[in-house]
Amino acid sequence: MLALQLVGLFLVLPVYIESARILAIFPYPGPSQYINVVPYLKTLTSRGHQVTSINAFPQKKPVENFRDIPNLEVFDNYNEIINDLKDPQNIWEENNFINNFFLNITRSVFTNKKVAETLLPPGKDHFDLIIVEALRGDAFYGFAAHFNAPIIGISTFGTDWNIDELVGNVSPLSYTPLVTAGFTDRMTFMERVSNFLDTTIAWLNYNLVHMPKQEKMYKQYFPEASKRVPLSQLNRNFSLILLNQHFSLSFPRAYVPNMIQVGGLHISHKPAPLPMELEEFVQGSGEQGVIYFSLGSNVKSKDLPPERRELILKTFASLPQRVLWKFEDDQLPGKPKNVFISKWFPQPDILAHPKVKLFITHGGLLSTIESIHHGKPVLGLPFFYDQFLNVKRATQAGFGLGLDHNTMTQQEFKVTIERLINERQFAETARKMSNRYRDQPMSPLDTAIWWTEYVLRHKGAYHMRVAGQDLGFFAYHSLDVMAFLLGCALLILSISIWIVWKTATLAGFGNSKKSKKLIKRK
Repeated sequence: MLALQLVGLFLVLPVYIESARILAIFPYPGPSQYINVVPYLKTLTSRGHQVTSINAFPQKKPVENFRDIPNLEVFDNYNEIINDLKDPQNIWEENNFINNFFLNITRSVFTNKKVAETLLPPGKDHFDLIIVEALRGDAFYGFAAHFNAPIIGISTFGTDWNIDELVGNVSPLSYTPLVTAGFTDRMTFMERVSNFLDTTIAWLNYNLVHMPKQEKMYKQYFPEASKRVPLSQLNRNFSLILLNQHFSLSFPRAYVPNMIQVGGLHISHKPAPLPMELEEFVQGSGEQGVIYFSLGSNVKSKDLPPERRELILKTFASLPQRVLWKFEDDQLPGKPKNVFISKWFPQPDILAHPKVKLFITHGGLLSTIESIHHGKPVLGLPFFYDQFLNVKRATQAGFGLGLDHNTMTQQEFKVTIERLINERQFAETARKMSNRYRDQPMSPLDTAIWWTEYVLRHKGAYHMRVAGQDLGFFAYHSLDVMAFLLGCALLILSISIWIVWKTATLAGFGNSKKSKKLIKRK
């Protein structure tokens, strides 16, 4: 019996350990986006797969089975672009801005020397799987047709109507807010009106402005593949979408089978000890504890207006807690003794520390997930994109509060910090959310790896693809059926009105003749 089991094991084993060649495309300049996927890509290499990664943050030390194709051109004018994003824009202007930003990034990949020499020429290389960040880089999907390989998308901010369309997922606008709107799933009537209009404008901009430019680039760099497969078919043929989200982090909603929630993909379950100097500063806080303050990787604290920096410094100086502040300069004039600055902190390890009482954050999704994972209340100071939504979710869930960094006063800032630290319900809610989030059958990373290899084992796993992907817009939303039924109803109504009119006319005509005959007789 044992011999038969061993024979069966050896027969099955090659299916699971067969090495795959994987092309990963994550060329974006935001560090947090790549931080989210690096553990996933490295785990794939540790399982024997060979990963070629197009990215803006190449590994400092060689990693076995991991090849970088650096795309450093994306940093050109990046800081100016981030500053421009802070300027007020209507929804159409905002989408045009995003389109141009990602169009330039997409073009920079195709003009990259290594990409042009090793990946684009037909027959030059081969890959079994394409993994791409599904973020306005539709022309990248051409690599799937170019190498005749299945494609997996990763969305580092969760999902929206655009991600949903890649796999035909249902996305009701009544409770699914636009990421940039700052709404939650519990919208008022006017918020639903605003969400409907803004999403419609975004959809029109995507299809009328964004897609034609991506189509042109796809045909330019994949001339042979574009003759075989149109881009409109490629961006509806994903094998899998991995979402950096989880219902315990936001709100429950419907997903098709090939949308998998892996929120917190990057978080290690074993926090590392803090560096000695940092640990001593944290331990020296006593019972008062520590506040951790970071605005993420895109917004620099050193670039805050002087009056805002001064307000923050005075507030921190008036607090009994010690503060760890991610500050991108070596010096911070006026820094009080209870503040420790550094250009970089091991954020997950800090948030795991029991002495940390509060996380003051820009509200990025990775930071929000890390705060929930470690059960820390948050004070959100959002700047752009999904940060407003994440902070509003934290407020709605009860583990955080938000302030407008542009208008908050020193008094508001201090009172809000004191509330979050001293009022027990915030920390208790954060711990409850942490327990719910951690209560999963597999870790997010293990889940992502299992489903990735599932796609490889089943040659694209297209059996998970919903039939809605083969339907046009009108058929998918049953607009053709509604039009048909409405037409039938109008036809029946028209016929009924005609019959009634004809009957009335004939009856009136007959009555008129009878009346004339009676008059003549009299």
